Amino acid sequence: MQPERHDHHDDDHDADERAWQSIVDNYGDRAELEDPPPASSSASASSPFGGRFGAPQSSSTEDAEPFTANDDEEDEDGYVPPPPPPLPVLPPDRGLAWAGVLGSPVVLLCALILRISIPTWLGYLLVAGFVGGFLYLVVKMPREPRDPWDDGAQV
Repeated sequence: MQPERHDHHDDDHDADERAWQSIVDNYGDRAELEDPPPASSSASASSPFGGRFGAPQSSSTEDAEPFTANDDEEDEDGYVPPPPPPLPVLPPDRGLAWAGVLGSPVVLLCALILRISIPTWLGYLLVAGFVGGFLYLVVKMPREPRDPWDDGAQV
């Protein structure tokens, strides 16, 4: 006669089935959690968060100071930034080059979309203005950085 074997696997399986059935039966219901244990005084003394890190904050409005976006009355005598410097003036030669690079494709695209027939010489002139403006801007690009000691990092 063989000894009776009792497999714990069946007990675990039944417990798992009951747990899953409980989840399925209570799907959509709000879970009821037990109250969290009170924080011990030793934990609150050693923790900078009073032992309640991650715990919900009190919802009482008596403790909280309301946020007001109109605190400008207090900041009237504070820092006022200086006016920004004027925008740099573009030299005429570069302005003409940018007009060729940006304006020529716009004119050609508008003529294409609106089905306006432009003379052949004007089409060639617009293409030449684009290519010439682009080449001029590339040639006039600075070869070295503005500040040779600048590595690109900004604070």
